[in-house]
Amino acid sequence: MKVFLLAGAINAFLAVALGAFGAHGLEGKISDKYLEVWKTGVQYQMFHAAGLLIIGLLMGKIQGSLLGTAGWLMLAGIILFSGSLYVLSVTGIKVLGAITPLGGISFLAAWVLIMVAVYKHL
Repeated sequence: MKVFLLAGAINAFLAVALGAFGAHGLEGKISDKYLEVWKTGVQYQMFHAAGLLIIGLLMGKIQGSLLGTAGWLMLAGIILFSGSLYVLSVTGIKVLGAITPLGGISFLAAWVLIMVAVYKHL
């Protein structure tokens, strides 16, 4: 429970910091296309930071391993999805785009596990 609350708070902090860096530190240094890619990474990181916080809160109410698995998948998704977009943005190495969908699949699987855990609890 605590690990996901902490991970959510850390990732929300990082999303704000990386968003500010993108807006102020990268503007004019990378193309507009890659600046948009950076913004997508920040947006998804923040969404899923909130997801981690939700998981941490739900773990106080719902027992079982589904939420823990969802939390780890969501954290992996942030690293794979947002991380690959950040690196792609500053390096232009297009092959990194092949990693991004793995993060997206991790996000989807995490949300499905949250749905199942909540449904089973009802």
